Amino acid sequence: MNMSKFTKKQWFIGIDISKEWIDVHVVYEKTPEKFTEKQFKNNLQGFDEMLNWLIKNKTNLSECMFCMEHTGTYGLMLFYWLNQHGFEFCVEPAIQIKRSMGLVRGKNDQVDARRIAWYAMTNKIRLKPFEVPATHLVQIKQLLTYRDQLVKVKTGFLNSLKSHQQYQQITRLDFVTQDIQQQIQQLTDRIDELEKQIIQIINSDEDLKKNHDLATSVIGVGLIISAFMLVTTNNFTSFENGRQYASYSGIAPFEVSSGFYRGKAQVSHLANKRMKTLLANGANSARIWDPELKMYYERKRDQGKEHQVVITAISCKLVNRVFASVHRKTAFVTLSKNYAKKNLVIS
Repeated sequence: MNMSKFTKKQWFIGIDISKEWIDVHVVYEKTPEKFTEKQFKNNLQGFDEMLNWLIKNKTNLSECMFCMEHTGTYGLMLFYWLNQHGFEFCVEPAIQIKRSMGLVRGKNDQVDARRIAWYAMTNKIRLKPFEVPATHLVQIKQLLTYRDQLVKVKTGFLNSLKSHQQYQQITRLDFVTQDIQQQIQQLTDRIDELEKQIIQIINSDEDLKKNHDLATSVIGVGLIISAFMLVTTNNFTSFENGRQYASYSGIAPFEVSSGFYRGKAQVSHLANKRMKTLLANGANSARIWDPELKMYYERKRDQGKEHQVVITAISCKLVNRVFASVHRKTAFVTLSKNYAKKNLVIS
Protein backbone atom coordinates (compact mmCIF):
# COMPACT_ATOMS: atom_id res chain seq x y z
CA MET A 1 0.00 0.00 0.00
CA ASN A 2 1.02 3.61 -0.55
CA MET A 3 3.00 5.02 2.39
CA SER A 4 1.27 8.41 1.94
CA LYS A 5 -2.23 6.98 2.42
CA PHE A 6 -2.63 8.84 5.73
CA THR A 7 -1.28 12.22 4.60
CA LYS A 8 -4.73 13.80 4.13
CA LYS A 9 -6.10 12.59 7.46
CA GLN A 10 -6.95 15.29 10.01
CA TRP A 11 -8.51 13.34 12.90
CA PHE A 12 -6.18 11.06 14.84
CA ILE A 13 -7.51 8.48 17.27
CA GLY A 14 -5.04 6.84 19.61
CA ILE A 15 -6.25 3.66 21.29
CA ASP A 16 -4.55 2.00 24.24
CA ILE A 17 -5.69 -1.63 24.43
CA SER A 18 -5.86 -3.82 27.51
CA LYS A 19 -7.59 -7.12 28.15
CA GLU A 20 -10.87 -5.60 29.36
CA TRP A 21 -10.81 -1.99 28.18
CA ILE A 22 -9.75 0.36 25.41
CA ASP A 23 -8.82 3.97 26.18
CA VAL A 24 -9.54 6.28 23.24
CA HIS A 25 -8.02 9.71 22.67
CA VAL A 26 -9.08 11.94 19.73
CA VAL A 27 -7.07 14.91 18.50
CA TYR A 28 -7.89 17.22 15.55
CA GLU A 29 -4.89 18.43 13.56
CA LYS A 30 -6.16 21.99 13.16
CA THR A 31 -6.80 22.44 16.90
CA PRO A 32 -4.40 19.98 18.59
CA GLU A 33 -4.70 21.76 21.92
CA LYS A 34 -8.30 20.54 22.13
CA PHE A 35 -8.97 16.86 22.56
CA THR A 36 -11.51 14.40 23.87
CA GLU A 37 -11.04 10.97 25.42
CA LYS A 38 -13.09 8.15 26.87
CA GLN A 39 -12.85 4.51 27.94
CA PHE A 40 -14.87 1.65 26.43
CA LYS A 41 -15.18 -2.09 26.90
CA ASN A 42 -12.88 -4.19 24.74
CA ASN A 43 -15.73 -5.99 22.96
CA LEU A 44 -18.07 -5.49 20.01
CA GLN A 45 -20.59 -3.54 22.08
CA GLY A 46 -17.83 -1.26 23.32
CA PHE A 47 -16.61 -0.63 19.77
CA ASP A 48 -20.12 0.31 18.66
CA GLU A 49 -20.39 2.69 21.61
CA MET A 50 -17.06 4.23 20.59
CA LEU A 51 -18.38 4.81 17.06
CA ASN A 52 -21.54 6.50 18.36
CA TRP A 53 -19.39 8.64 20.68
CA LEU A 54 -17.17 9.73 17.77
CA ILE A 55 -20.23 10.66 15.69
CA LYS A 56 -21.76 12.54 18.63
CA ASN A 57 -18.54 14.56 18.97
CA LYS A 58 -18.78 15.51 15.27
CA THR A 59 -15.66 13.61 14.28
CA ASN A 60 -15.28 13.40 10.50
CA LEU A 61 -15.01 9.62 10.13
CA SER A 62 -13.80 9.82 6.52
CA GLU A 63 -10.78 11.81 7.71
CA CYS A 64 -10.01 9.58 10.70
CA MET A 65 -6.85 7.63 11.28
CA PHE A 66 -6.81 5.07 14.09
CA CYS A 67 -3.52 4.04 15.68
CA MET A 68 -2.64 1.51 18.37
CA GLU A 69 0.24 -0.61 19.66
CA HIS A 70 0.90 -4.29 19.05
CA THR A 71 -0.90 -6.04 21.93
CA GLY A 72 -1.07 -9.67 20.85
CA THR A 73 -4.56 -11.16 20.96
CA TYR A 74 -6.10 -8.28 22.96
CA GLY A 75 -6.42 -6.09 19.88
CA LEU A 76 -7.43 -8.75 17.37
CA MET A 77 -11.20 -8.23 17.69
CA LEU A 78 -10.79 -4.45 17.35
CA PHE A 79 -8.66 -4.87 14.21
CA TYR A 80 -11.35 -6.93 12.52
CA TRP A 81 -14.10 -4.53 13.64
CA LEU A 82 -12.23 -1.54 12.20
CA ASN A 83 -11.55 -3.44 8.98
CA GLN A 84 -15.20 -4.47 8.58
CA HIS A 85 -16.31 -0.85 9.03
CA GLY A 86 -13.83 0.36 6.40
CA PHE A 87 -11.68 2.40 8.80
CA GLU A 88 -8.01 2.90 8.03
CA PHE A 89 -5.64 2.24 10.90
CA CYS A 90 -2.04 1.42 11.73
CA VAL A 91 -0.57 -0.86 14.38
CA GLU A 92 2.91 0.06 15.60
CA PRO A 93 5.43 -1.60 17.96
CA ALA A 94 5.24 -0.12 21.45
CA ILE A 95 8.99 0.59 21.47
CA GLN A 96 8.65 2.58 18.23
CA ILE A 97 6.03 4.87 19.76
CA LYS A 98 7.93 5.24 23.01
CA ARG A 99 11.21 6.17 21.33
CA SER A 100 9.52 8.69 19.02
CA MET A 101 8.09 10.58 22.00
CA GLY A 102 11.39 10.90 23.87
CA LEU A 103 11.44 11.41 27.63
CA VAL A 104 7.90 11.99 28.91
CA ARG A 105 6.32 12.06 32.33
CA GLY A 106 3.32 10.12 33.50
CA LYS A 107 2.13 6.61 32.78
CA ASN A 108 -1.45 5.38 32.60
CA ASP A 109 -3.82 4.12 29.91
CA GLN A 110 -5.26 7.57 29.15
CA VAL A 111 -1.81 9.11 28.85
CA ASP A 112 -0.71 6.22 26.60
CA ALA A 113 -3.72 6.73 24.32
CA ARG A 114 -2.86 10.43 24.11
CA ARG A 115 0.73 9.65 23.13
CA ILE A 116 -0.42 7.20 20.48
CA ALA A 117 -2.73 9.81 18.96
CA TRP A 118 0.07 12.39 18.84
CA TYR A 119 2.44 9.80 17.41
CA ALA A 120 -0.04 9.12 14.59
CA MET A 121 -0.49 12.81 13.87
CA THR A 122 3.23 13.65 13.76
CA ASN A 123 4.21 10.53 11.76
CA LYS A 124 1.25 10.20 9.39
CA ILE A 125 3.36 10.68 6.26
CA ARG A 126 5.45 7.56 6.83
CA LEU A 127 2.97 5.23 8.55
CA LYS A 128 1.48 2.28 6.66
CA PRO A 129 -2.06 0.93 6.98
CA PHE A 130 -2.29 -2.31 8.88
CA GLU A 131 -3.27 -5.43 6.98
CA VAL A 132 -5.65 -7.63 8.96
CA PRO A 133 -4.20 -11.14 9.34
CA ALA A 134 -5.67 -13.87 7.16
CA THR A 135 -7.84 -16.48 8.88
CA HIS A 136 -5.07 -19.08 8.64
CA LEU A 137 -2.71 -16.85 10.63
CA VAL A 138 -5.32 -16.31 13.32
CA GLN A 139 -5.84 -20.08 13.52
CA ILE A 140 -2.09 -20.63 13.88
CA LYS A 141 -1.95 -17.93 16.56
CA GLN A 142 -4.68 -19.64 18.59
CA LEU A 143 -2.98 -23.03 18.29
CA LEU A 144 0.37 -21.57 19.35
CA THR A 145 -1.23 -19.89 22.35
CA TYR A 146 -2.90 -23.14 23.40
CA ARG A 147 0.34 -25.05 22.83
CA ASP A 148 2.20 -22.63 25.12
CA GLN A 149 -0.41 -23.24 27.83
CA LEU A 150 -0.03 -27.02 27.54
CA VAL A 151 3.76 -26.78 27.58
CA LYS A 152 3.59 -24.73 30.76
CA VAL A 153 1.34 -27.31 32.43
CA LYS A 154 3.61 -30.13 31.25
CA THR A 155 6.68 -28.35 32.64
CA GLY A 156 4.93 -28.03 35.99
CA PHE A 157 4.23 -31.77 36.06
CA LEU A 158 7.82 -32.56 35.06
CA ASN A 159 9.14 -30.42 37.90
CA SER A 160 6.78 -31.96 40.45
CA LEU A 161 7.59 -35.51 39.29
CA LYS A 162 11.12 -35.27 40.70
CA SER A 163 9.95 -34.28 44.17
CA HIS A 164 7.21 -36.95 44.21
CA GLN A 165 9.73 -39.59 43.21
CA GLN A 166 11.71 -38.65 46.33
CA TYR A 167 8.54 -38.84 48.45
CA GLN A 168 7.82 -42.25 47.00
CA GLN A 169 10.99 -43.69 48.51
CA ILE A 170 9.49 -43.01 51.93
CA THR A 171 5.73 -43.27 51.40
CA ARG A 172 5.76 -46.15 48.87
CA LEU A 173 2.83 -44.43 47.12
CA ASP A 174 3.74 -45.19 43.53
CA PHE A 175 0.29 -44.33 42.09
CA VAL A 176 1.05 -40.58 42.47
CA THR A 177 4.10 -40.70 40.22
CA GLN A 178 2.30 -43.03 37.82
CA ASP A 179 -0.58 -40.58 37.54
CA ILE A 180 1.82 -37.68 36.93
CA GLN A 181 3.65 -39.65 34.24
CA GLN A 182 0.32 -40.44 32.59
CA GLN A 183 -0.60 -36.74 32.61
CA ILE A 184 2.78 -35.87 31.08
CA GLN A 185 2.28 -38.41 28.29
CA GLN A 186 -1.22 -37.16 27.55
CA LEU A 187 0.03 -33.58 27.38
CA THR A 188 2.89 -34.65 25.10
CA ASP A 189 0.42 -36.33 22.75
CA ARG A 190 -1.84 -33.26 22.71
CA ILE A 191 1.11 -30.96 22.00
CA ASP A 192 2.22 -33.23 19.13
CA GLU A 193 -1.30 -33.13 17.71
CA LEU A 194 -1.40 -29.33 17.88
CA GLU A 195 1.90 -29.13 16.00
CA LYS A 196 0.51 -31.42 13.31
CA GLN A 197 -2.51 -29.12 12.95
CA ILE A 198 -0.21 -26.09 12.65
CA ILE A 199 1.73 -27.82 9.86
CA GLN A 200 -1.52 -28.73 8.08
CA ILE A 201 -2.70 -25.11 8.14
CA ILE A 202 0.65 -23.82 6.88
CA ASN A 203 0.72 -26.40 4.08
CA SER A 204 -2.83 -25.49 3.04
CA ASP A 205 -1.78 -21.91 2.20
CA GLU A 206 0.73 -21.56 -0.64
CA ASP A 207 2.20 -18.24 0.55
CA LEU A 208 2.53 -19.41 4.14
CA LYS A 209 4.15 -22.67 3.04
CA LYS A 210 6.71 -20.89 0.84
CA ASN A 211 7.81 -18.54 3.60
CA HIS A 212 7.75 -21.32 6.19
CA ASP A 213 10.02 -23.46 4.02
CA LEU A 214 12.37 -20.51 3.53
CA ALA A 215 12.43 -19.70 7.24
CA THR A 216 13.14 -23.29 8.28
CA SER A 217 16.00 -23.51 5.78
CA VAL A 218 17.94 -21.55 8.40
CA ILE A 219 19.61 -23.91 10.88
CA GLY A 220 18.14 -23.24 14.34
CA VAL A 221 14.71 -22.24 13.04
CA GLY A 222 12.13 -24.99 13.42
CA LEU A 223 8.36 -25.22 13.21
CA ILE A 224 7.51 -23.19 16.32
CA ILE A 225 9.90 -20.30 15.67
CA SER A 226 8.79 -20.16 12.04
CA ALA A 227 5.09 -20.27 12.98
CA PHE A 228 5.54 -17.49 15.54
CA MET A 229 7.38 -15.39 12.96
CA LEU A 230 4.63 -15.94 10.40
CA VAL A 231 2.04 -14.76 12.92
CA THR A 232 3.93 -11.82 14.42
CA THR A 233 5.04 -10.48 11.01
CA ASN A 234 1.69 -11.10 9.30
CA ASN A 235 3.50 -13.45 6.93
CA PHE A 236 6.49 -11.10 6.66
CA THR A 237 4.51 -8.02 5.63
CA SER A 238 4.54 -5.98 8.87
CA PHE A 239 8.31 -5.49 9.16
CA GLU A 240 10.58 -4.16 6.43
CA ASN A 241 13.74 -5.94 7.53
CA GLY A 242 15.34 -8.20 10.11
CA ARG A 243 16.68 -5.31 12.13
CA GLN A 244 13.17 -4.01 12.83
CA TYR A 245 11.99 -7.46 13.85
CA ALA A 246 15.05 -8.00 16.05
CA SER A 247 14.19 -4.79 17.89
CA TYR A 248 10.57 -5.92 18.24
CA SER A 249 11.80 -9.25 19.66
CA GLY A 250 14.10 -7.60 22.19
CA ILE A 251 17.36 -8.97 20.79
CA ALA A 252 18.64 -5.82 19.06
CA PRO A 253 19.84 -3.21 21.58
CA PHE A 254 19.30 0.47 20.85
CA GLU A 255 21.43 3.37 21.96
CA VAL A 256 20.31 5.57 24.87
CA SER A 257 21.63 9.11 24.44
CA SER A 258 20.56 12.65 25.18
CA GLY A 259 22.79 15.70 24.78
CA PHE A 260 26.16 14.88 26.33
CA TYR A 261 24.83 11.72 27.96
CA ARG A 262 25.43 8.45 26.21
CA GLY A 263 24.16 5.38 28.02
CA LYS A 264 24.81 1.72 27.45
CA ALA A 265 22.94 0.17 24.52
CA GLN A 266 20.02 -1.88 25.79
CA VAL A 267 16.97 -3.78 24.69
CA SER A 268 13.47 -2.63 25.52
CA HIS A 269 11.23 -4.11 28.22
CA LEU A 270 8.38 -3.59 25.74
CA ALA A 271 9.75 -6.29 23.43
CA ASN A 272 8.04 -9.59 22.62
CA LYS A 273 9.57 -11.69 25.39
CA ARG A 274 8.10 -14.95 24.09
CA MET A 275 9.76 -14.44 20.72
CA LYS A 276 13.03 -13.52 22.42
CA THR A 277 12.98 -16.80 24.37
CA LEU A 278 12.21 -18.84 21.27
CA LEU A 279 15.02 -17.21 19.31
CA ALA A 280 17.44 -17.87 22.17
CA ASN A 281 16.48 -21.56 22.06
CA GLY A 282 17.05 -21.55 18.31
CA ALA A 283 20.42 -19.82 18.75
CA ASN A 284 21.54 -22.43 21.28
CA SER A 285 20.67 -25.12 18.76
CA ALA A 286 22.32 -23.27 15.88
CA ARG A 287 25.61 -22.86 17.73
CA ILE A 288 25.83 -26.65 17.92
CA TRP A 289 24.60 -27.68 14.47
CA ASP A 290 25.64 -24.77 12.24
CA PRO A 291 29.46 -24.94 11.70
CA GLU A 292 29.68 -21.25 10.87
CA LEU A 293 27.79 -20.14 13.97
CA LYS A 294 29.65 -22.69 16.09
CA MET A 295 32.96 -21.07 15.11
CA TYR A 296 31.47 -17.63 15.73
CA TYR A 297 30.28 -18.67 19.20
CA GLU A 298 33.64 -20.18 20.17
CA ARG A 299 35.56 -17.14 18.87
CA LYS A 300 33.41 -14.70 20.84
CA ARG A 301 33.66 -16.81 23.99
CA ASP A 302 37.46 -16.90 23.63
CA GLN A 303 37.32 -13.10 23.45
CA GLY A 304 35.66 -13.07 26.87
CA LYS A 305 32.06 -12.46 25.80
CA GLU A 306 29.39 -13.88 28.11
CA HIS A 307 27.33 -16.82 26.86
CA GLN A 308 24.03 -14.92 26.80
CA VAL A 309 25.56 -11.97 24.95
CA VAL A 310 26.79 -14.26 22.19
CA ILE A 311 23.47 -16.12 22.06
CA THR A 312 21.66 -12.80 21.60
CA ALA A 313 24.02 -11.93 18.75
CA ILE A 314 23.33 -15.33 17.14
CA SER A 315 19.59 -14.74 17.58
CA CYS A 316 19.97 -11.55 15.54
CA LYS A 317 21.84 -13.49 12.87
CA LEU A 318 19.00 -16.03 12.68
CA VAL A 319 16.41 -13.28 12.24
CA ASN A 320 18.46 -11.56 9.54
CA ARG A 321 19.01 -14.87 7.74
CA VAL A 322 15.27 -15.63 7.76
CA PHE A 323 14.34 -12.19 6.43
CA ALA A 324 17.07 -12.37 3.79
CA SER A 325 15.82 -15.77 2.62
CA VAL A 326 12.20 -14.62 2.48
CA HIS A 327 13.03 -11.41 0.60
CA ARG A 328 15.31 -13.24 -1.88
CA LYS A 329 12.83 -16.11 -2.13
CA THR A 330 15.69 -18.59 -1.91
CA ALA A 331 16.60 -21.04 0.83
CA PHE A 332 19.46 -20.01 3.08
CA VAL A 333 22.80 -21.72 2.47
CA THR A 334 25.67 -21.24 4.93
CA LEU A 335 29.21 -20.62 3.76
CA SER A 336 30.19 -23.93 5.33
CA LYS A 337 27.59 -25.72 3.16
CA ASN A 338 29.00 -24.09 0.03
CA TYR A 339 32.49 -25.05 1.06
CA ALA A 340 31.40 -28.64 1.67
CA LYS A 341 29.70 -28.81 -1.73
CA LYS A 342 32.83 -27.56 -3.51
CA ASN A 343 34.99 -30.13 -1.75
CA LEU A 344 32.50 -32.84 -2.63
CA VAL A 345 32.67 -31.93 -6.35
CA ILE A 346 36.48 -31.81 -6.35
CA SER A 347 36.82 -35.18 -4.67
